[in-house]
Amino acid sequence: MTLKTILIIEDEKDLAGLVAFNLEKEGYRILLAADGVMGLEKARTNSPDLILLDLMLPGLAGTEICKALKSGEKTSRIPVIILTAKGEEIDRVVGFEVGADDYVVKPFSTRELLLRVKAVLRRSGAELTPEKTVTVGTVAIDTYRHTVTVAGKSIELSAIEFKLLLTLAQRTGRVQSRDQLLKDVWGYGYGGDTRTVDTHLTRLRAKLGEAGDLIRTIRGFGYKMEAE
Repeated sequence: MTLKTILIIEDEKDLAGLVAFNLEKEGYRILLAADGVMGLEKARTNSPDLILLDLMLPGLAGTEICKALKSGEKTSRIPVIILTAKGEEIDRVVGFEVGADDYVVKPFSTRELLLRVKAVLRRSGAELTPEKTVTVGTVAIDTYRHTVTVAGKSIELSAIEFKLLLTLAQRTGRVQSRDQLLKDVWGYGYGGDTRTVDTHLTRLRAKLGEAGDLIRTIRGFGYKMEAE
């Protein structure tokens, strides 16, 4: 069985070492980077299965790294968990807006981090559907290749955006509450804020362009996808 590789981009040496030690005990292969520039280079060179990313880094800020990764053809699907001392609501919103798949505030327990890592890896690598292609309007989702096209044009989505779109597409015409989407997309027991769903939906609609109108907001409840 091939070991999953996790890249830790963190300038606090003791914390990085502690996290690496505990992840290695769980059977993961670990890569380390102590500054932003080195971290981005290692991400592009090694294509890890997951990145743990600090926000306040020398050389290049974590938000800029995340944006660069999510806009890169070879790195856009690498899940990113932000590790940071910045725990205000606006900080979380910014983190998700730049493409983070999860957000963990320091100080955190090792057990919590391990659970989050396993959850993110599980949903990024899971087989989401037995259907090869799911189509709603001009949106076509290839579940084998994990690609999305709109009117034949390829659209780059993060792992979370892909699963969110697929979940809505598979349930076309059925309203999904924010709580249900948190559970099904982010994972059972995910302790997130329902506004996380709104943030990701806003970004997803923007990437889909005019086809973003296929995802409709049901005020006070949630969302549904519906072919025109």
